[in-house]
Amino acid sequence: MTKQDFMNQLMDDKGIISALAFDQRGALRRMIAEHQSEEPTQEQMETLKRLVSEELTQYASSILLDTEFGLPAADARDKESGLLLAYEKTGYDPSTTKRLPECLDDLSVKRIKELGGQAVKFLLYYDVDGDEEVNLQKQVYMERVGSECVAEEIPFFLEILTYDENIEDNKGAEFAKVKAHKVNEAIRLFSEPRFNVDVLKAEVPVNMNYVEGYAKDEVLFTKEEAMQAFRDQDAATDLPYIYLSAGVSAELFQETLKFAAEAGAKFNGVLCGRATWAGSVAAYINDGEEAAREWLRTTGKENIVGLNDVVAETAVACEFN
Repeated sequence: MTKQDFMNQLMDDKGIISALAFDQRGALRRMIAEHQSEEPTQEQMETLKRLVSEELTQYASSILLDTEFGLPAADARDKESGLLLAYEKTGYDPSTTKRLPECLDDLSVKRIKELGGQAVKFLLYYDVDGDEEVNLQKQVYMERVGSECVAEEIPFFLEILTYDENIEDNKGAEFAKVKAHKVNEAIRLFSEPRFNVDVLKAEVPVNMNYVEGYAKDEVLFTKEEAMQAFRDQDAATDLPYIYLSAGVSAELFQETLKFAAEAGAKFNGVLCGRATWAGSVAAYINDGEEAAREWLRTTGKENIVGLNDVVAETAVACEFN
């Protein structure tokens, strides 16, 4: 199969990527731990992912999973839903600002294909203004991953999460002031052909909680300033790009997509995680599997169908080369 064949399996019939993300590992452990005193188990992690896959992939063009806990969920997905698999180890060393990338020890792009993956996803933490030596290491690492994907003729989805080595709180006002620069320059860099990225999984360039009309407290940006950040992002890449939800509420994510489209951003879909399924965690831990299924069949379905409606109105078809 060619890369285009794989991409066709990940998109809907209109060329839009409307994907569900559940490759969380460390984050999922923390979410489970909020509702019980014991350490989360392998069974709990696998069961939650399988439940979400069984109930929601019928509404998704594809699903992103990990190989550590997500393979039962991959097998349980709707037959029309494509599969992306994560290549990176979860999390980073909090004692350093480097956040260096690392592949899973027992995985290669060849093995991802053998497991049925139709695309490789890699998450990279990147500070465009960070230590030059550290950033060079990260660039070289992405070149290696990209070259592996070229060799195996499988799409490479690069997820970039930006940060500032000198700012601890990524959700605070201080980081919000520099976020557009961090996000858009990282996108510009990794759109270079040397990295062989096929699709960028991108952050929105503005924290909407600080934009007039959306902010609850402090306003840092006018609507026009925020729109310009989205336009600058669109101009920073010729690659297809999709938005990640970054853990915000389903409602805010949908409003953000509408705002992006109004600004003129020509994004090609979404890869949305917690904004869709987060509430199922408490239902499962507190009340069991059937309660989780009920939540997914009602609120979860409402979240993903509502998102799909917004994506259908705002995203543009993916042109893949």
